[in-house]
Amino acid sequence: MDKAMTILKECGAFLEGHFLLSSGKHSNVYIQCAKLFQHPDKAAAAMAAVAEKIRQDMQSGGLAVDAVAGPAIGGILPAYELGRQLGLPAFFTERDDGGVMRLRRGFELKPGQRVVIVEDVVTTGKSSLECAKALEAEGAAVAGLACVVDRRLAGEADMPWPFYPAVKVAAGNWEAADCDLCKQGTPAVKPGSRKA
Repeated sequence: MDKAMTILKECGAFLEGHFLLSSGKHSNVYIQCAKLFQHPDKAAAAMAAVAEKIRQDMQSGGLAVDAVAGPAIGGILPAYELGRQLGLPAFFTERDDGGVMRLRRGFELKPGQRVVIVEDVVTTGKSSLECAKALEAEGAAVAGLACVVDRRLAGEADMPWPFYPAVKVAAGNWEAADCDLCKQGTPAVKPGSRKA
């Protein structure tokens, strides 16, 4: 995990300040994984330990995986990279005009196909759960969740599947009313891609 953190910092993907997250919460840390994925060699190195752990679990019989999928937009490149390293098909879900996560663009799943969901950053797991719902609606079974960064708060509920983060980051994750940075008058910036 230390290697992935070193790579994130080298790429300028680890940011400190006052940030409004996609979840609506505030934080003193933001991980801009787009800065990581602009360097394919560094992205491959950051995801290597995740791929190796999943590969080991597959070889031991503890995990069966047929494909990987990421929720757009943050999960597209991590899903591609993990799929590449595992030799599995990779695709993505995206929001329709009504904001509902769906499988689109002609991607197809067979009933019972086992899929690992891949994210850039997991904070609340909302996108992962929406992606899972879309995949399950197509008849797939979610086999696990992988990500570059796990920034969930300590003590939060476990994810409902085996979880494979490249790195765990301790960062603030506050409601606006509880945010000390807001109380100090420090303006928050929203570097993410999701509107709500």
